[in-house]
Amino acid sequence: MIFDILSWCLFLLGALFIIAGSLGMLRFPDFYTRLHAAGVTDTLGVELMLLAMIFQSDNWITIVKLLLIALFMLLTSPVATHAIAHAAWVGKLKPMLGPDLRRDGDAETREEDA
Repeated sequence: MIFDILSWCLFLLGALFIIAGSLGMLRFPDFYTRLHAAGVTDTLGVELMLLAMIFQSDNWITIVKLLLIALFMLLTSPVATHAIAHAAWVGKLKPMLGPDLRRDGDAETREEDA
């Protein structure tokens, strides 16, 4: 009973983090802040949902598999987010800085080198 309640709380909290990350992708002004919102919240949301599934499972092999998936996600998601951000930086996509952040975002942040 306690594990069921804890599991549902973790699952709903994970879903809340994923929804918050999705809203951040829609609301933030530039590519880098959108990527940060997606990367951080999705990693935490998935980890919380996997932890909820671990509490629901009775089979130890399933628990080990879920722990391996959680470890894989914990290691690869930040690395993939960093690789995408680095590729954007190498592609000369500049972050929006300063108080006059425009709402139309990405088109305004690309600067051409002369």
